[in-house]
Amino acid sequence: MELRQITPRYFVSPQIAAEDVPALKEAGFTLVICNRPDAEIPPSHQAAAIGTAVTAAGIDFFELPLTHDTMTPKNLAAQRAALEASKGKVLAYCASGTRSTIAWSLGHANSLPVDDILNAARQGGYELEQLRPRLEMIATTA
Repeated sequence: MELRQITPRYFVSPQIAAEDVPALKEAGFTLVICNRPDAEIPPSHQAAAIGTAVTAAGIDFFELPLTHDTMTPKNLAAQRAALEASKGKVLAYCASGTRSTIAWSLGHANSLPVDDILNAARQGGYELEQLRPRLEMIATTA
């Protein structure tokens, strides 16, 4: 499991496995967000299997599969609301962590400076400079 920190409370990673859940619990995660559509992976790693392991460990689980087409303002707001409602550290995962980082970035463009968003993503290992025009557009319409 490769956790990448975006903010003090928001982390992303590539696909996790049920075997990773005890380490997440030990590390203090209180919410896991699945941004990976089930169609991309075998049943052993689909949301139902991961969600069962996560909730059995006493961690909240939120399923919000994202693709280019489903990264809508409504879904981005839902992801942000889940993050903000969580009382501790949050892990969002997808295939590589990129989608989860993009979702955080777009979901916060109306409240954080664009440079801060891009720097946070960069420090987590994701270069999202190509999103700058979209982030700036969201920021100016907020």
